Amino acid sequence: MVLDLLVIGLVITLYPLPIAAFLVVVSAPRRGVWKGLAFILAWLACLVAVIAVVLLLTDGEPPPPRSPPSTAVLVVKVVLGLGLIVYSERKWRRRRTAAASDGAADEGRPVVSKRPKTSRMDQVTVWSAASLAVLLQPWGMVGLAATTVVSADLSHGESFLALLGFCVLATSTLLTMELYMVFAPQRAQQALTGLRAWLERHTEQAIVVTCLVLGLWTVARSLYELTA
Repeated sequence: MVLDLLVIGLVITLYPLPIAAFLVVVSAPRRGVWKGLAFILAWLACLVAVIAVVLLLTDGEPPPPRSPPSTAVLVVKVVLGLGLIVYSERKWRRRRTAAASDGAADEGRPVVSKRPKTSRMDQVTVWSAASLAVLLQPWGMVGLAATTVVSADLSHGESFLALLGFCVLATSTLLTMELYMVFAPQRAQQALTGLRAWLERHTEQAIVVTCLVLGLWTVARSLYELTA
């Protein structure tokens, strides 16, 4: 369980969509730090709520190995893992098709300078920032975490530490950016602006990589446990 939560938490914290949204929120000219804090608290609340629901359903005791509940959980993990793989493949194929279409359309067209786009999220409030964190939670990956938490045994302190570590790891990128804005706002603005520009160019690739890696890991681990 610990290794699986470590991998899932690492992929969640590197998933680009919530990072891109958080960059807009925390870089807002007015109350950006407070909006970022609201985003983080809502993000953490979702993770804690999912874990709490799973622990309530299992009563803090993992199902016996090879039992129907244990097998069903592994099957669900395989399905979720395959879903991530299919999603990444379709995302990659759609990106290649769009790139090819744009390249064909641009042939012979004069180069026109593009003005930077102003995102509507620049005007988000504290409450909408919190709502944004809930909407952009990678729920497929959180679902994988939930199926992993089924194996948590609350009679051992290691399980509490593993769950706490997962929540911290899954939020670590957001926490790092928030603290950077608090203690070094000017340098943070420059660094986060550069990161935001990079994400605008590479978000699709990052989504493909993160989903594919987690999907392959999950399917391989689950099939091994089903057949071992």
